[in-house]
Amino acid sequence: MSISVKRKTVISPQELLKTLELSGEEDLDLQIKNWVMWDRNEATLQQVTEAVRDQDWKALRVRLCHRITYLTTGLRGVMRAGFDSLNDVVIIEVAQGICAYLVDAYPSIQKRQTQGVVVGYDGRYNSKRFAQLIATVFLNNDFKVFLFTRMIPTPFIPFTVVTLQCLAGIVVTASHNVKEDNGIKVYWSNGAQAMAPHDQRIHDYMMNNLEPKPSSWETSLVLDHPLVEDPYRQIYPLFYEALKTLIPPIYLETNECSQLRFIYTALHGVGYPFMREAFYQARLKPVIPVVEQKEADPEFPTLVKPNPEEGKEALKLAIKKADAEHCTLVLANDPDVDRLAVAELDPRGRWKLFNGNELGALLGWWALENYKTRTPKPAVTNCIMIATLVSSRILAAMARVEGFIFVEGMPSFPLDGTSRLGAGKVWKNSTICI
Repeated sequence: MSISVKRKTVISPQELLKTLELSGEEDLDLQIKNWVMWDRNEATLQQVTEAVRDQDWKALRVRLCHRITYLTTGLRGVMRAGFDSLNDVVIIEVAQGICAYLVDAYPSIQKRQTQGVVVGYDGRYNSKRFAQLIATVFLNNDFKVFLFTRMIPTPFIPFTVVTLQCLAGIVVTASHNVKEDNGIKVYWSNGAQAMAPHDQRIHDYMMNNLEPKPSSWETSLVLDHPLVEDPYRQIYPLFYEALKTLIPPIYLETNECSQLRFIYTALHGVGYPFMREAFYQARLKPVIPVVEQKEADPEFPTLVKPNPEEGKEALKLAIKKADAEHCTLVLANDPDVDRLAVAELDPRGRWKLFNGNELGALLGWWALENYKTRTPKPAVTNCIMIATLVSSRILAAMARVEGFIFVEGMPSFPLDGTSRLGAGKVWKNSTICI
């Protein structure tokens, strides 16, 4: 599965091209030449040259004459050779595009060298290498790079962006996709995923910076460059301090006496140690892990697709563990820890899996209750709840009763909602209880 093997051959790209008989199609041959000239990864270079020698023009047209598209949610695709996929070349192209855009957006080199960008990665194949390539591109352009040197949950990236006032954040992850995939998510300086107009501008800048610079391959830079720093030791305690402030002291006292027990599965992702710490900070009993799915494993050996929202099939081992432990609650995260599934054993002995709308309503109610509890003079009419247009209307109904402001946004609700809330006009003095 790994494609992160550097070129070992001593033959130059020009000499290699002379050994290949091309298709005779102008557009295709141009892209073949580009790939051979640009790619320094032996594995993906070999995929293309073998396809040329096999005259598999159909496959080459698909892979080389189409481009993966940068969307609001970032990039996601299968890991293989080709401009339509995820690989070293495409990762460098995207990084060069984001970097060029940020250079134009922030012409002050002092700002770039102090605030810089944060880069992290999950436990998938090639995630660490892709993160190092991204960091290398930014270091070569005089950016401070806060590069996590261990696997982290995706929420650490926007938290770091806001905490350290970074210009942007990038995490290498394909979230809940199948093991063959990888991707990146980009966060802007406000901590939300890069939305319009940034998404289109990132794409445009990428298209104007396609050829990887030779220096973009020199990942040894991340080991000792004066502008690179691992923020883990600083961010880890700050993240959990922030989490703890969201829990009113009275609930911390209640939690210490609580007999609730939770089964937890990380679905072969990075979540377990971070969820364990969250429960410790909340003074709850430690989660009981599903051992087979506890450690990060890019093969996802017990799952077809590591998506906790797939239902009982994804939670099969967790429910089995819960039955064995006589436990009535199951929690599951996707591999990069930005999705949550919850299941509960009902009084009839059947497992109830909460859907997204139900969890959204419960979390909305809980956020409001916490706000009321920890605020001496709560101003509920000045609170805001945000939901997507495709969500249920439960929070809207709650708003009519409780009196808080309800805002609907497009899917990936932090994007549309944040654009309005962040404008600081209508909602300048409001408390956001997403």
